[in-house]
Amino acid sequence: MTKDFEKKRKDTARRLGIAPEKIPRRIAIIMDGNGRWAQNRGQPRIIGHQQGGKTVQKIALDCVAVGVESLILYSFSSENWKRPKEEIAGLMKLYRQYLVGIRPLLKKNNVKLLHLGRLEGLPENVVEELDKTQQLTAGHTGMKLGLALNYGGRNEIIDACKKIASKCKSGEMEVDDIDRDTFAGHLYRPQMTELDLLIRTAGERRVSNFLLWQISYSEFYVTDVFWPDFDKTDLEEAIKDYAYRQRRFGDVKSSG
Repeated sequence: MTKDFEKKRKDTARRLGIAPEKIPRRIAIIMDGNGRWAQNRGQPRIIGHQQGGKTVQKIALDCVAVGVESLILYSFSSENWKRPKEEIAGLMKLYRQYLVGIRPLLKKNNVKLLHLGRLEGLPENVVEELDKTQQLTAGHTGMKLGLALNYGGRNEIIDACKKIASKCKSGEMEVDDIDRDTFAGHLYRPQMTELDLLIRTAGERRVSNFLLWQISYSEFYVTDVFWPDFDKTDLEEAIKDYAYRQRRFGDVKSSG
């Protein structure tokens, strides 16, 4: 961990009254409730997605300030293609605009954007802007921001299996070489495989095919707040809740 991360974590810990080592380094968020947020206000669902995009930028910056090393956001799942065509078209337009508009913010805050998911099926103009934003931020050394777009946890595992099988077939790898580290190294983003805290908004209590490998020992935090209303206070509540949990990783630890 760099001195910058360490300083931010110490400052956050002091402000929240917790130990620096109790702050999650790797967070993922299932951003739920955009449509319901809009419908509750008598507005089209796309308005909720627009507001949700603004929340993404705010929370990403809040995570940078807290000292989070990586943040993965569940933006569009492989199952979301079942939604109405009009909504999908609106979402893809928003993604393209977002990927262009967020570049100055990523540059200013030294944030590196990484995509998780399959490119196949995404509109060409979205793929182009996604690639460009990743290339422009490739040298950034601050927080990693993972955008799970056209992502499915089962697809990720299947794709990793195919990569490994291909290497075994070509003789590049032996079956006995396969272990947990090997498998994790063939996921979409190996540098983001360990996850400390999974947050889900809008009160739903399911993982929805998200980061199935990575959440093996993650702590879960569920809030009833819809994603467009999720703010820094809500983020810090999740962090404080996490800080007071005892992570055992299958072990049995004395309570004192």
